[in-house]
Amino acid sequence: MVGAGPAGLAAAIAASRAGRKVLVVDDNAAPGGQIWRNGAATKQSEQDAKKTKTLREFRRTGAELLAGRRVIDAPDAHVLRVIVESAGGATEDIRWQKLILATGARERFLPFPGWTLPGVFGAGGLQALVKGGFSVQGKRLVVAGTGPLLLAVAFHLQQEGAAIAAIAEQAPIRKMADMAAKLWSHPSKVWQGLGYRIALGRASYRIGCWPVEALGEGKLSAVRLTNGKESWIEDCDLLACGFHLVPNTELALMLGCTLRGDVVSVDADQRSSVADIYCAGEPTGIAGLDAALVQGEIAGRAAAGERIKSRLRRRREHEGGMGRMMDRAFALRPEVLSLASADTIVCRCEDVEYTQLQGRNSWTDAKLQTRCGMGACQGRVCGPAVEAMFGWKNASVRPPLYPVPISAICGETEVDQPELPTTQETL
Repeated sequence: MVGAGPAGLAAAIAASRAGRKVLVVDDNAAPGGQIWRNGAATKQSEQDAKKTKTLREFRRTGAELLAGRRVIDAPDAHVLRVIVESAGGATEDIRWQKLILATGARERFLPFPGWTLPGVFGAGGLQALVKGGFSVQGKRLVVAGTGPLLLAVAFHLQQEGAAIAAIAEQAPIRKMADMAAKLWSHPSKVWQGLGYRIALGRASYRIGCWPVEALGEGKLSAVRLTNGKESWIEDCDLLACGFHLVPNTELALMLGCTLRGDVVSVDADQRSSVADIYCAGEPTGIAGLDAALVQGEIAGRAAAGERIKSRLRRRREHEGGMGRMMDRAFALRPEVLSLASADTIVCRCEDVEYTQLQGRNSWTDAKLQTRCGMGACQGRVCGPAVEAMFGWKNASVRPPLYPVPISAICGETEVDQPELPTTQETL
């Protein structure tokens, strides 16, 4: 399976318990994914019971983890080609009988004046840096954008010594109130959210508020916020900004899986439209940790040939409801889609400004005329932005999925393939 976040780990555990041989490929150095990323230990680090339990169970299964490997191609049926970053860009081919995709999600960025200033981070990106040892001790910080990640990030950064000046959520209060009224069917989420808010104390939490400009000479010094009626300047050292999450569906698309809107289409057993390929977690829709865990368990059991119990299906549907509520509550308001000025950079890799994209009729046209989306991130940052702003969708996904050395394409550098079982029990 691809991905060692919560969904991938749950799938690996379920399939291993069913007696199958399991191989997990992940581009991180350790299992856990973004949400359970292993970071530098600090006094403030939160103990996560689900993380501890899941990682302990995964290690007991005997499933093999190939860490530090990123899937770049699928050259033949039932074959994935991965690049091994620790081996100088060497590649290896991995054969599979059943494949589970648990590729997670990434943040959506929306361009606004000053968003490329040093000191402006993605909300989840800054959290990951802090987990890796980056210090925010004593820094004045604003968290802005949309989605449940904002409160969680603010809480974590405060635990690490940051002074949270403000949290700005763009969703209207009407939609937030509607979601809050329905959240009582998910009491654990209510108590978690309340716990974050209480812990944040006097930090200002403004609903229906969003950033319009990052200010500073050479680096961030303040951010201009607005509620649509008035605007004000909030001094800060760091701005953590993200407009919800975007499913990572590129690998699924390259393998031929059908999408339903922006997510991979799966049945009640997490089967995709392609035989022997399953998908779990955020690629099937952003619904949170518990949804990822139950979807991963179903995918692992189904891929192993087990019958799925009705209780798992009920849990899957229940947690999926959380995702649908979030989609409605955190839908982007029109104002945040038109924040960019003429000279605001939209594609940071190729320095493409907003005015260069006006008048284009598709992302393909924009790529041909401006190179938007053709830089190192391969459109992973600007792609969701231009889709939200202009309605453009990526027309195709081609290998390699990530930038690689020429030697990897020419096949000049290879490493020994992992010794895998060749029976039909291999996942």
